[in-house]
Amino acid sequence: MGKIFKNWQVLVAVLFSTMLIVGSYMLARGIGSPPSAQASTESALLQAIATRDSDNDGLTDWEEVLYGTDSHNSDSLNLGMTDGEAVAKGLVVPKAIADISVASSSPYALSEDGLPSAPAEGTITAAFAKNFLSLYLTAKEANGGADLSEAEIKNISDQALSSLSSAVVAAPDFKSKSDITVSGSGADALKAFAISAEAVLLKNTHDATKSEIEYLQDEIEDNDSTALPHIASIAAAYRSSAAGLAVLTVPTELADDDLALINAMMRVSEITTDFTRVDSDPMATMLALNQYPQAVLALGTAFIHIGNIYKTAGISLPAGTPGASFVNLIMNVANQQAEDAKNL
Repeated sequence: MGKIFKNWQVLVAVLFSTMLIVGSYMLARGIGSPPSAQASTESALLQAIATRDSDNDGLTDWEEVLYGTDSHNSDSLNLGMTDGEAVAKGLVVPKAIADISVASSSPYALSEDGLPSAPAEGTITAAFAKNFLSLYLTAKEANGGADLSEAEIKNISDQALSSLSSAVVAAPDFKSKSDITVSGSGADALKAFAISAEAVLLKNTHDATKSEIEYLQDEIEDNDSTALPHIASIAAAYRSSAAGLAVLTVPTELADDDLALINAMMRVSEITTDFTRVDSDPMATMLALNQYPQAVLALGTAFIHIGNIYKTAGISLPAGTPGASFVNLIMNVANQQAEDAKNL
């Protein structure tokens, strides 16, 4: 059949890049609107993943899924030539087309080190590849067997991405109002919550020195073997922090924003976990990258709202006292957001 997707990589990369929502970063990434360099990093990562050829055999990792070859073995079929050459010569038949039902963007179990085991069938990448091939073959048959134009292939990419978007269902909120214990109000209750929340966040720290985005960049650009475990540890910290905050008693005035913080933190954890799938399921990572800015924006917004409540209540705690790091963190977030708004 030959290599049928000469330009698909660039097309898919552009589609994802234009869909990218610019959000705000927080904590290690800074608060407020991200510098253009950070937004450019995400866009570049999307394109890098879409065009990644891990074994330099002329087939992208995505195409390797389509043809059933190994993205980490340039001659996975033992034909004495690269997989890309074998495909170009028509020696490799694409895997059978099959409908795959994708229920979630994070359907895989984690291994003991927090990294996902490498799935074979049922990945988002496999679903997209097979759907793309099905659409391609249908279009080519309708075209009398002639090669399709770049515009026609782009249209197929649009259809495949649209189908993928409708098939992937975002995970539901981690907690609802009925799951949160609400009790008390006023300065004393707010201070008590700050102390408890600080303990949760301090307990669930990690030894990573970079953001998850920077580690993902290290993995893509430098094949850094330590990058994915670091991303997994960051995801675990988000996850454990959300779980810890969910069992705290929260003052009445913080109830809604605390719930928003918990759910946003868990959502960022799920998305960050999908970053670790870049080798086994690159399309899942691309979808995660697309969702990441909005999720982090929701996380930052929750912190800002909580900070405004503490500010309105006139609560400030001296550095070093219990709860001070939590209050100071959220106050810094709120102040930085206000400063960014002035500079717009």
